[in-house]
Amino acid sequence: MFSKFLNLDKEKQDRIINAAIKEFTQKGYDRGSTNEIVKEAGISKGLLFHYFQNKKQLFLFIFDYCYEIVIDEFYKKIDFQETDFFMRMRQAIGIKVEMLATYPDIFKFIQEVFLEESAEIKVEFDKKKTEITHINIEKAYEGIDYTKFRDDVDLTKILKIINWTFEKMSDEALAQAKLSPTHEIDYLTIQREAEEYFQILTRVFYK
Repeated sequence: MFSKFLNLDKEKQDRIINAAIKEFTQKGYDRGSTNEIVKEAGISKGLLFHYFQNKKQLFLFIFDYCYEIVIDEFYKKIDFQETDFFMRMRQAIGIKVEMLATYPDIFKFIQEVFLEESAEIKVEFDKKKTEITHINIEKAYEGIDYTKFRDDVDLTKILKIINWTFEKMSDEALAQAKLSPTHEIDYLTIQREAEEYFQILTRVFYK
């Protein structure tokens, strides 16, 4: 679908992508202006719509582009030789915090997508976010040693409780970010809070 854009030289691709990330991050989907994007990128509006049919298609492409960068880097860093469930989760959170410093603009854009309320894209992105979460949970759990968990409690229910705990943490962090003018999320505080839950859940569910 985006073959024409991907055949562009890298420098022009980067200008368009960076301009779109900046505009959508600062203003969201509805208020984000393709006029400002082409101005920032130094191209004509006609050329932008030669590569992307409309703003929605551009937004979808930018999200997929940013997400692929983050997820590829994440799975390069995570140690799948670590089979302890909670150590793997600690590692995952630590990598995310580390990557925030490497890709601040990309993480900020992805965060804004998760806060996005635009009716034009909300249903589509809610479905996409659910699919992404499911895929990443399966991937992140590869090779885990489940024999460490208690035998007298159903493992499926244990994992659901753990997932619900951290989904709720994520929801609360996003809800707080919506109330902030800058939509900032304190990831280091989240990391400390997650550690407290790890310690409790380990005592409750490990043998």
